[in-house]
Amino acid sequence: MAKLTLYHASPSRSSIVRWMLEETGEPYDLHLLKLAEGEQMKPDYLAVNPMGKVPALKHGDTVVTEAAAICTYLADEFPHARLNVPVGDPRRGVYLKWLFFGPSCVEPAITDRAFPRAEQPRRGMLGYGDFDTVMDVVAKAAEKGPYLMGEQFTAADVVIGSGLRWGIMFNLLPKRAEFVDYVERLEKRPALQRATALDQQLAAA
Repeated sequence: MAKLTLYHASPSRSSIVRWMLEETGEPYDLHLLKLAEGEQMKPDYLAVNPMGKVPALKHGDTVVTEAAAICTYLADEFPHARLNVPVGDPRRGVYLKWLFFGPSCVEPAITDRAFPRAEQPRRGMLGYGDFDTVMDVVAKAAEKGPYLMGEQFTAADVVIGSGLRWGIMFNLLPKRAEFVDYVERLEKRPALQRATALDQQLAAA
């Protein structure tokens, strides 16, 4: 039995972590949850993640929740995969910025655009500021490429790339060349192809 267990449902944010796990090359087990049947709200799973959502990752006796946190954890825990920027490297600050930028800026900006509020909030009340600025910041970084940290693919690309893939898939992002080209580069990664194929098999079943 693998030491890593992913509490997973497809499609959901836990697919981000499945991609990350495939990038590490480490063996892992799946604990599948049927969200439509409310399994994520049952006591057994709430003991794992009291928020009642996926993903959650169990590594030995350690439980980590929140997709970006799990990706950060895995990158640091398995440095042989070179998915992190280690402590002491001056690039780590930028790397961490992108890991936090995904859930705190990219995802809420896309979600607010998809589901507009009845009354537009003041820019200062939104943690991400405004949609156009978020898009410009990501586009500028993606354009430099091939990855957010230059030549090195990292967990930050898993987090940001997943958000952009989702936004493009559901037509929630502008079709900017920077986004399309960046996502096309990510789609060529064998780990993402494996994770996508495995999730498609789950959906078919």
